[in-house]
Amino acid sequence: MGLCVVCIGGGLAASTATAESGVKTFKNCTELNKVYKGGVAQSASVKNKGGKTKFKPFVSSALYNANKKLDRDKDLIACEK
Repeated sequence: MGLCVVCIGGGLAASTATAESGVKTFKNCTELNKVYKGGVAQSASVKNKGGKTKFKPFVSSALYNANKKLDRDKDLIACEK
């Protein structure tokens, strides 16, 4: 299976969601935070190492694993704010 293909404005564009998992992979934290303001946590029990945050992270192991590269401080929360 490959990437989903979607027609946009008469042209073709590949979606960033993979067909196998149905989980969206984001390019950077700015894109992820547009959808998930507090970032994405691997589980509800993880603690933020970076200090106080404004928003509670969305909890999803699959979504976190797809965007693990965006967790710079390796505290199991990607793009926390």
